[in-house]
Amino acid sequence: MSLYETLITRTSVREFLDKPISKDIIEKIVYAGQRAATARNVQPWIFIGITNLETRKKLKNLCKQNAPFLDNAPVCIAVFCENTKYYLEDGCAATQNILNAAHSFGLGAVWVAGEKKEYADEVRKLLNVPDKYRLISLIPIGYPKKKPQLTSRKNLSEILFWENYK
Repeated sequence: MSLYETLITRTSVREFLDKPISKDIIEKIVYAGQRAATARNVQPWIFIGITNLETRKKLKNLCKQNAPFLDNAPVCIAVFCENTKYYLEDGCAATQNILNAAHSFGLGAVWVAGEKKEYADEVRKLLNVPDKYRLISLIPIGYPKKKPQLTSRKNLSEILFWENYK
């Protein structure tokens, strides 16, 4: 799959097969997150790979309606960033790279909000992450249970303007 095809065919996946993902693939996916754009090369992120089912169940209970599927994915990557000037932009870039990398390996994933959610601090404490870091996202990853269907998008003519907004 070309990079362009990866970018335009990735979609959120919330149903996963009960099939483990090799540590090697998980590390490659996180490495793609580490290679994301970062303002001033600060790289404020840390990543927690969660494969333990009991921990994933605890995360699911903390996130309640946002991620009722979280314990069904064989791995969840938690993205945290140190509270620097551009932590949110950097963490979102890393999250998007992780989503795209997972898709490139034939895996499904979904972005579960972290920043500004009421459970963010509890997730940080559960994972024993120091106070100086903020939760950006939780990314459940697994082999899709069914073929993901692309969601519709607005026509490019509705969102692309040349030279100025017209």
